[in-house]
Amino acid sequence: MKSIFNFVKSIFKPIFNRIKGNSARIIIYSFIFLILSGTFLLMLPISTQDGRGASFLDALFTATSASCVTGLVVQNTATYWTLFGQFVIMLLIQVGGMGVVTMAVAVTILTGRKISLSWRGTMQDAISAHQVGGIVRMTGFIIKMSLIIELIGALSFSLVFVPQFGLLKGLWYSIFHSVSAFCNAGFDLLGTEVPYCSLVGYSSNAIINITVMSLIVIGGLSFSTWADFSKHKLKLKNYHMQSKIILCTTLLLIVLPAVYFYIFEYSNPVYGDISTKERLLSSFFQSVTTRTAGFNTTDLTLLSESGVMIMIVLMIIGGSPGSTAGGMKTTTFAVLFLNLIATFKRKPEPSCFGRRIENDAVKNAATVVTMYVVMFLSGAIIISMIEGLPLLTCMFETASAIGTVGLTLGITTSLSSVSRLILIGLMYLGRVGGLTIIFATIKSFSNGHGRYPQEKITIG
Repeated sequence: MKSIFNFVKSIFKPIFNRIKGNSARIIIYSFIFLILSGTFLLMLPISTQDGRGASFLDALFTATSASCVTGLVVQNTATYWTLFGQFVIMLLIQVGGMGVVTMAVAVTILTGRKISLSWRGTMQDAISAHQVGGIVRMTGFIIKMSLIIELIGALSFSLVFVPQFGLLKGLWYSIFHSVSAFCNAGFDLLGTEVPYCSLVGYSSNAIINITVMSLIVIGGLSFSTWADFSKHKLKLKNYHMQSKIILCTTLLLIVLPAVYFYIFEYSNPVYGDISTKERLLSSFFQSVTTRTAGFNTTDLTLLSESGVMIMIVLMIIGGSPGSTAGGMKTTTFAVLFLNLIATFKRKPEPSCFGRRIENDAVKNAATVVTMYVVMFLSGAIIISMIEGLPLLTCMFETASAIGTVGLTLGITTSLSSVSRLILIGLMYLGRVGGLTIIFATIKSFSNGHGRYPQEKITIG
């Protein structure tokens, strides 16, 4: 036994030495460990209905999608996986949504162990906290509030699912979908009769629609915004600038697309003669879920090309930093937009709510957008060439993957192994974040004061 322990230690010691003291690497390796653990569990015979276990690629794809709270699937979650397999998926969603580092710190707190300063710094990076001080208390607040919100969501779902499916099955469905919605995952268990139907059967059900939308929005807000709300309630002027930007951007990205969907998409005859209530619910639902949740209440293949393109943009933007959501983040979009306004007004730097935005934030935002656009377009072009599918359809799929959304135009299950591996890579990169990858792989910059001579270059 001791020799086995020493062998395992010798394998993992170099990894521990490599990530020690580097927050970005800790986040990256923790998600890899979570994904591989989930893959192993989903390959067990007990995880699938046929008793054979999932293939390595199917298990890896599902574990990545769940851990990165995406929602893209290659097997019908409702009928392919057993209750054990579904529970593993839900657990991966919960840990992946809250963040592996957050959960690890929570376990450390529960076991009574002290948390080192380096771990506090890692936690600060993981949840985008404003400062290291009070980070342990912040972690406890996040865990407690998340469980309370998920419980409320489950109780709300149970009003519909328990009468429909019975007590035990209805409660399980309520818990699973509450966790999936709050963590912006998009996994569902409703494809028993119509495979991969998501929430299409509940397009006119106000309880399901409003509950899912509420959980998605709350989960997609930054944990630091939660802290501001807890401390200052509705006194918005006392919030940090980041929280104000997140709330304003989130509101605009919900309302404006909803207006578009209501006027131009759901008035289209292809959707039939739907009621005003269903049209309104569907418009807001698609606006909310597109930004990283992955549920859908209508047939997305009926959307116009303009509607598909708008959804691609929304999926790339995603949710807010330090939340359960993915994407390039609302703050990235807002900073670039504010920089655009500052350029038009010939101001030296962007500002908002009486505060200047540092130049590093603008540079980081430009870097993140460039990375996301290059990766999702490259993935789409490669998949389109391999599969012989329309480029716009492939762009929708890769945007859904890198934005950790989970929406699809129905091509995921028919993709080849190479295309699935591309989506796995995009889901992972979309969850851990572009800058995290950069900071983990590139050595710290030099603090020297030497600078190259400056020369002007024409832009535009």
